[in-house]
Amino acid sequence: MELVRIYECLCDVTRLRLLNVLAQGPVCVCHFQEVLGEPQVKISKHLAYLRERGLVESERQGNWVIYELATKPSRELKVNLACLQDCARENRVFKRDLARLKQIEASCAWVRAGEPAKASGQCRGG
Repeated sequence: MELVRIYECLCDVTRLRLLNVLAQGPVCVCHFQEVLGEPQVKISKHLAYLRERGLVESERQGNWVIYELATKPSRELKVNLACLQDCARENRVFKRDLARLKQIEASCAWVRAGEPAKASGQCRGG
């Protein structure tokens, strides 16, 4: 992956927050809305930007779209994502995002089980 392309993706705070959350594992768009407190259209726009540039991947599961970090990241991407994680540990916005994610995971059965979201209502907010 071209280094400039990675840095283009990292120059926006919303995308940095999304990547920081995704470092914890796959996340549904509806959960990003809760974690970041941003509208679905903004979240989807930034996730599409990251997907088009190869930083994240997505999979539709019923009504939900689940995002995760690229399964085969370049060395440059791995290094930069590790740097993001180190820096995010000291930032209150990033720490708040992860705390919100933990709250969602605790109340969402399919996330705990590592299973895809189901239309049975297990995914609150979806």
